[in-house]
Amino acid sequence: MLQRPYLLFLGDARDQLAAKTAIGLFAWRRDWCLGQLRLPGCSAMLDLPEMTVADGVAAGARTLVIGVANAGGVIPPAWIDTLEAALLSGLDVVSGLHDRLDAIARLRDAALAAGRSLVEVRVPARSFPVGTGLPRSGRRLLTVGTDCSVGKMYTALAIEREMRVRGMEADFRATGQTGILIAGDGVSVDAVVADFIAGATEWLTPAQQPEHWDLIEGQGSLFHPSYAGVSLGLLHGAQAEALVICHEPTRTHMRGLPHQPLPDLVSCIIANEQAARLTCPSARCVGVAVNSSGLAVEARSAYLRQLREATGLPCVDPLLDGVGAIVDRMLS
Repeated sequence: MLQRPYLLFLGDARDQLAAKTAIGLFAWRRDWCLGQLRLPGCSAMLDLPEMTVADGVAAGARTLVIGVANAGGVIPPAWIDTLEAALLSGLDVVSGLHDRLDAIARLRDAALAAGRSLVEVRVPARSFPVGTGLPRSGRRLLTVGTDCSVGKMYTALAIEREMRVRGMEADFRATGQTGILIAGDGVSVDAVVADFIAGATEWLTPAQQPEHWDLIEGQGSLFHPSYAGVSLGLLHGAQAEALVICHEPTRTHMRGLPHQPLPDLVSCIIANEQAARLTCPSARCVGVAVNSSGLAVEARSAYLRQLREATGLPCVDPLLDGVGAIVDRMLS
């Protein structure tokens, strides 16, 4: 059990997307967050008070959460002084990165000396079987994307909220470190050995009552050379009858790969439906969730209208429009 409230560590994040763990926690669990701690050169920012470790402790923080999701999930040397100071000041430190906190001698020694915890939410707490593809009861939706960091977690959480407002049985199923911190449990599937990703997803979303919906957080993109393997494992293990494509229209290339162009959205829908039908023959796309923050108001309206005409699907910005139209299509 993570000790709250949190001091969110934004480190030296180069942009807002690099601090998506902190942003997600702030957006969905605002009352758990006391302040932000940023190092020199940090370009990300939240609407939270700027704090040092000492400020956070004085304000009542119990845990420093590393809110950065950088390429490779590394803990750079420039962070160590701050993380060590947090431990020695009485805070637990939580990480969702690939680098382990307890593999760094200074942090391991500081935690031991101060009696504090190093918490790795990305490390699976159990082993998983291989996937079987056997049909199971209940209903499932998976968010997928044209690229990384395009709103798959946000969209799944927004759909859960909309369905619960309507009195429906629905649960968000977290598959990444930020989602796990928000939901309180889950499986970080990109830390699962490749052969077991589908099985881990089956375990995370077991048989349910016929009208219960599991809303599964997607990862990566089938079209991203770095992360497509995780995306495919999720598609097969989820056995989702409903898919929502998430997209950010102002990008000119895949995140982190300037040489790799973005896929055509219609082609992305077709590819994801085909892959999903290996284990759920009825899988279909029920909507497009667009992060339109980079578009002017007029351009946004025109873009969403064009997408609706091209796909025949509800196309919305979950933040601005809500996801009611997508839920309506799910149930039709």
